[in-house]
Amino acid sequence: MFAVSFIGMVGSLRDNRMLLKTFFWVLLAILVMELLLLLIEILFEKQMNAVFHSSIQDGIRHYYDDLDFKNILDFVQQKLSCCGGDDFRDWHVNPYHSCNGSSPLACGVPYTCCIQKDPGGVINTLCGYRTLNKERLELVGTIHVRGCIHAIGFWLKDNFETSFAIVFSLLFLQAIGLIMAWFYWQKLNEIHSRLDTVDFKVLNFGDIDFATLDLSGAGWCWCLPREGGYIPVQDREDDGVGDAVYPSGVCPSGAVE
Repeated sequence: MFAVSFIGMVGSLRDNRMLLKTFFWVLLAILVMELLLLLIEILFEKQMNAVFHSSIQDGIRHYYDDLDFKNILDFVQQKLSCCGGDDFRDWHVNPYHSCNGSSPLACGVPYTCCIQKDPGGVINTLCGYRTLNKERLELVGTIHVRGCIHAIGFWLKDNFETSFAIVFSLLFLQAIGLIMAWFYWQKLNEIHSRLDTVDFKVLNFGDIDFATLDLSGAGWCWCLPREGGYIPVQDREDDGVGDAVYPSGVCPSGAVE
């Protein structure tokens, strides 16, 4: 998204139609894909849950190697009172927590799965010791047995208004970007199609000493317009004879406001 936003910013600053078109179509493709994914999630909830479950299991398998995933999963498990993807037994796939392992963590779950009976107290990091080989009812007061996929689904349904507002805000901002890019793109097309558009063929680059060219007001990007312009352009109405005129908005790079 950073690259797409950068393309749009440069395209608008430089009045570059190609960059604006690239920004528009890429952002439109992203928006359409997001809408399709949202529709697929609604229509094929079970299949999508299976895909999420597979992804979470793969993350659990590399839990201690991927610190970003570890921090995210720990946060979700603590905040939503859940453990694993589908249920707590998903921790079997981690080599350190597998019941076939020999480490102190074998056949257990991380402490973020545990039920904190004394919030704010000292955390027992081995509170999930030897829990994977027990039944759910035996662990009701020890760890959270519910999977995080189900916990997230319940949270979204319980907070439907908040979820809808978040999704709508993200899609709305992208739609606003599309509309603005479209109108600016069309405005540039209109400017380039007008009869009074500067013809770059008549720019007198050969008669300009760029070393002494006054660029005050052009800004750090050399793209800001100035009353009177920067580069002299031969006036067509004088049939090529007469003084050079300076149309407003002509930048050193040849861009037109």
